[in-house]
Amino acid sequence: MTFDSLLKNADPIISSALDLALDEKDLSEDLAAELLDCKGVEMSMVLMVADELRRRTIGNHVTYVVNRNINFTNVCIKRCGFCAFSRDFREEEGYNLPIEEIVIRAKQAWKLGATEVCIQAGLPPKMDGHLYIDICEAIKKELPDIHIHAFSPEEILYGARMSSIPVREYMKMLKESGVGSHPGTAAEILDQQIRDIISPGRITVKDWITIIKYAHSIGIPTTSTIMYGHVETSKDKAKHLGLLRTIQKQTRGFSEFVPLSFVHTEAPMYNRAAIDNIRPGPDGNEVLKMHAVARIFLHRYINNIQVSWVKEGVRMSHILLGTGVNDFGGTLINESISTAAGASYGQILKPKEIRSVIRSAGKIPAQRSTTYRLLRVYDNEKEGELESLLDKTDATQFGSYHELIKLDQFRYRKNNSSNK
Repeated sequence: MTFDSLLKNADPIISSALDLALDEKDLSEDLAAELLDCKGVEMSMVLMVADELRRRTIGNHVTYVVNRNINFTNVCIKRCGFCAFSRDFREEEGYNLPIEEIVIRAKQAWKLGATEVCIQAGLPPKMDGHLYIDICEAIKKELPDIHIHAFSPEEILYGARMSSIPVREYMKMLKESGVGSHPGTAAEILDQQIRDIISPGRITVKDWITIIKYAHSIGIPTTSTIMYGHVETSKDKAKHLGLLRTIQKQTRGFSEFVPLSFVHTEAPMYNRAAIDNIRPGPDGNEVLKMHAVARIFLHRYINNIQVSWVKEGVRMSHILLGTGVNDFGGTLINESISTAAGASYGQILKPKEIRSVIRSAGKIPAQRSTTYRLLRVYDNEKEGELESLLDKTDATQFGSYHELIKLDQFRYRKNNSSNK
């Protein structure tokens, strides 16, 4: 049976939606919701169409970036129900890395071949509003060529408020200090009613959109994300995708879209049964459809769909490379936020390991910059077997999140006694 005959015999709503996608036309949010809800043969067809659109848009390259995450503090004034990373400033497990340590970690990553440092953290009380600027200036002083991918809209808003500087002026200062791009996290689900349930007090949808659009307007690209598998519906996810598509039509500033599964293991809102009808993250089919429908819905506007291997694990990430995904994310080196939530897939994936997964999926590995400039294409197997310094490095030297929260050296309470 041919694919065309499958389309003819499928649910007419699904087949018409997939016809539109293959004809390079935009789907409505309602049709996207239908695709997110489909099952059986129709689901298989959705995955196939997503991968065809990936092939048309990107070809057979699957990219990755060599980077290091530096989550410099877990102390936070917010109490988001999905977050197991944050600690109150009075807790023993609260830590804070001084700027000198952040620079040391950035320099170590650069020596091992990293082209990017990703900097995000909690929102500590009484924070110096210029801290983010000082961090970037210190890194750039030592490493002028490294890309700083840093500070979500939530952090930007907090930094501006703590420095009593208007948000737009503060964002210009961040750019001048060396920020090259912003992570489009703190998005979760861009529906205010849902945000008020899972993260009351979190940045509003309106403020998130304003900051993202302004970043794009001054030449700072951002990623875009969704965090799903908790209380949202397919219609909520489709609405979220629609909002991102609208922004991208206006600004063309999103570099990628990254679906992020809700990790429930240590999440307060799940473990405390604080929210009715909360789910323990998405099931496997939901993960497959989320990535595939993102490709179908966004492919004319956002070229790159990324899998979060730290959320999904290597095995599921391998499968997702056949459902419209074209980017494997980063090596990370130190991943703390998902690890704290209970993700069990590790804090680092070395370049050679990433290339092996990509090759096993029948794709061509390529190292990229943060902004998706191809740095090196590994288009033959022998070249792909070459080991970098990072490949040869013992990962235990980087430490782990669980070790970090026990170190007296960086204990927040010890070094910030004025907050007691």
